[in-house]
Order: sequence, then structure tokens, then C-alpha cells
Amino acid sequence: MIEEVNVVVKPSECADIEKLKLLAAAETNRDSGSINHIEILKRSIDARGRSVKINLRLKLYINETPDEKQIWELHPIQAREVKNEKEIYIVGAGPAGLFAALQAIENGCKPIIIERGKSVRDRRRDLAAINKNHVVNSDSNYCFGEGGAGTYSDGKLYTRSGKRGSINKVLHTFVHHGADVQILIDAHPHIGTNKLPKIIENMRAAIIECGGEILFNHRLEDIHWSNHQLNGISICSVETGSITQLKTDKLILATGHSARDIYRLLDKKKITIEAKPFALGVRVEHPQSLIDSIQYHCAVNEVMDTRRYLPAASYSLVEQVNHRGVYSFCMCPGGIIAPCATAPGEIVTNGWSPSKRNNPFANSGIVVEVNEIDFKPYQNFHALAGMQFQAAVEQNAWQHGGMTQTAPAQRLVDFVNKTISSDLPTCSYQPGVAFEAKADPDDRNRLLLFGLAVADRLRLAFGMFGKKMKGYLTNEAIVVGVESRTSTPVRIPRHNDTLCHITVNGLYPCGEGAGYAGGIVSAAMDGIKCANAACG
Repeated sequence: MIEEVNVVVKPSECADIEKLKLLAAAETNRDSGSINHIEILKRSIDARGRSVKINLRLKLYINETPDEKQIWELHPIQAREVKNEKEIYIVGAGPAGLFAALQAIENGCKPIIIERGKSVRDRRRDLAAINKNHVVNSDSNYCFGEGGAGTYSDGKLYTRSGKRGSINKVLHTFVHHGADVQILIDAHPHIGTNKLPKIIENMRAAIIECGGEILFNHRLEDIHWSNHQLNGISICSVETGSITQLKTDKLILATGHSARDIYRLLDKKKITIEAKPFALGVRVEHPQSLIDSIQYHCAVNEVMDTRRYLPAASYSLVEQVNHRGVYSFCMCPGGIIAPCATAPGEIVTNGWSPSKRNNPFANSGIVVEVNEIDFKPYQNFHALAGMQFQAAVEQNAWQHGGMTQTAPAQRLVDFVNKTISSDLPTCSYQPGVAFEAKADPDDRNRLLLFGLAVADRLRLAFGMFGKKMKGYLTNEAIVVGVESRTSTPVRIPRHNDTLCHITVNGLYPCGEGAGYAGGIVSAAMDGIKCANAACG
């Protein structure tokens, strides 16, 4: 028989199967000898008390031995030949677009993905150009290209959006295409930037093998519609500039949160869009050993022993400051701060971690909610007001970082105290960090980025965070500007039932870029939903 049970163990006991059998036997009033096999279903860390504990959900095979298919049996992927079937066009090869394509295949439709960027492997040259030479390719960068923004900026798979679709289906699909089965177990699953590209390549191969198509280096140039009905699109070759017109009455628009040209196109074509609140702030980086010592309640010199059984520690922080939320975003233990600009003349930061999370620093976005009050100077841009505000902040950061991808930065306590930093600590941000010695002190200690409404809330929040996490507020930490792409500043509204755009039938706004997702998993789930609607 099979039975499930919850147990709580010390970190050192988590991999000790005999110990787990004894604990499980005690919980179920059984002889441990009757438990032939244990499978860990879920695993989470509880570091709230002085002693760190691991919560485990176990599946017990009692007086029976599972066959190989029973252990981590995956949801089957319903692949089929669709080369000559009904075509569904998808713009964007991020998680929303890729999962929409896979779902379209399951539904018997032929997906054709149009992606402005390069394949996941070819993107690497352009990422190197940003990091080493400060050169930004507007079509191939950390945000644009096969796999989307998440591929080279961490691959975290945690979401609270269970009501939006099947999280398990998304995770099982990743495992089916090469992800470690551990993502099905961990409470906060993480693939890692070093491993996700190969998984994305496997997804592409599956789509093509079934008869789907992917057109790289092609940008959506125009959307044709009349009488509330989509009737075609125009795409432009990034390499040659040639324009191709395609007839279609079904288009899944999954372009991500950074495709500003798409928002401008929709506005120009009088396809309804709306300004929406988002959040922006800074990246904060600490030594990982410091975060480990705070979270795992040990001295810094004891971290190495503690980490024998535990992963690099993370944190999640949130406060209300003067009626606005200030919170940590995309926390990357053992990670790297990355340059994520999508056009020349702007600074954008994000973070990523390799699968082992073994780099010496921990970084996180610390961001403040912004809304129409902040957008007021840009109100003449109407629905694009938030986007213009976001762009102005990024351009300001570029100017004050030296008009390269070097980012403006400051020590954390100095930022909070409005004190000029005499130097900067080592930072993982490869293009480099700098401050302007000749800048006006009051301005420079705001990082010359957002204005007092954001900067002062950040200062107050950092003080609060320092009380929650003793040792967090330290000049060992560095504040790097600017973290601005937390979510889209524009929503593309759609009907709740059909998922079609509110004024253009056949157009399916999808994923983060449309304002209906906030990460890899939620974007993937939205792609599945839109494919089901478009293929119906």
C-alpha cells in the first residue's frame, strides 16, 4: 500500500533514508521494516526558529516495491503531427509563447512563433557584448530572444498564482524537456541560468518535430484589423529589413514586459491599452555569507559548516512605507547582477543565479510601488505615461553612470544616511559600478534616479529591513541602480471569458507583456490558457 506523511527533520537528516524511515514509521505507527521505499514529494526550509528545520512530505511504499514508472511519473506531453493543421501565430518565444506553442500542438493546431531575437545559444554573444563592451543589441539581449527574459536571468519557478492554471503541468513540462526532477519537490523551485538554455532548446526541438515553426530575427511590424476583427500582421526581418505580410485571424501576443515598440504600435493602431502601476527601485547586493549567517542564525565563521546541508539562504521582505509597498523582488542567492537594458542609452539591472547558487554574493531588487501620481509629468503620453516614466528613470541612470553600462551605485548605509561613499565594495555587476565625485551631494545620494517619492521610501524601508534582519543594514552591501522592469507599465486588456482583446477579436494578449503574469510559471500558465482559447 501507499501512504503519505509529513515529517520534520534536521538539515543533516534530510538525505538519510534510514532516519526518514524511522521518523515515518513513528508518525504512522508502523514497523520501519515494512517501509520498502520512500519518495520525497515536497521539501521546504523553516528557518524561523533558532534551529533550522526541513519540512518533508513523504510517499511511503509499505510492503511493496514501486516499479520504475511509479516514481516521479510525469504528466504525458501530448505530441502530435500538426504540419498541415490550422495555423496559430504567436509573437514571442518566452515562456508564454513556448508553452502556448506546446499547448497548441496538444490541441491539434500548428504554432508559428515569431521571435525578434536570436536562438538561445546565439544570444550569448550579445550578452557578452553588453557585459564586456557595453554594447546593447535592441533585438537580442537579456530580455529579447528565445526563452525570454527568464532564460538568462535566473529561471526561478516560484508562483502563488495557482488559480491561473496548473503549476504541476508547467513543472512537469520542464522536467520532460530536461529539468532536474528536484523542481517538483522544492517549495521554491529553481532551474538555474546555466541549465535553462538547454531545456529551452529541447522545447524548440519538440515544437519543430511536431510540425511547428519558429522564425527567429523577425520583429512584429504591424497589426491589421478592421470591424473589430484581426485579419493579418506584418513582420520585419531584423537582418535584411524586408517586410512580409501574413494573413491570420488568430494571434497570441506574448512579447514580454520590455517590448516598448509593441506598446507604441498598439497605441498607433488604436488598439486599446492602459497605463498600469508597477514598481521600481534598486538592486542590493550583500556577501552571501552574511545573508546565510542572518537567515540560518549562525556566526559568519560557522556558515561553511551550516551550508554543508543547506542551500544559499534567500530572503523575502516587505513593508508599507507612507502608503506604498516596498518589497524585495527576484531575490538571487549566490547570484549575479546583470545588465538588462533593451536599448542604448539606458541602465536596467536584474539578477540571476546558477543552479548551484554558489557565487559569493546575494542580490535582490528592492522596489517601491509607483502609480499615476508618479506618471503625472508624462500624462500627455496617456496610456504610455508609465512607460515613459520608466524609460526616463533608466535614461537618467545611464547618464549618471557615465553614459555606458556602468551603473550608478552607493554603499547601503551611506545611501540611507545621505552620506557620500568614499569607495565602493566589490560587486558582481560585470560592466562595473561607479559614482560621480563631482555630483551634488544631495542629488548623488538619491542615486540621481527617481525623485524623493521613491528614494525616501527606499531609505525608510532599508531601516525597517535592518530591524527585521539584524546585520542586513550594512556598508558591506552595495545599492545599484536601477531595477525597473519588475512588470509591465502597460496592460493590454482582454475579455475574461474569451481572452480576446476587448476591441480586436482574434488578438490574444498574453503573459507578462499584457499584464497577466509575473514570472516564468505564471506566464507559462497564461500561454496555455491563451492557446486553449485560440484553438477552440
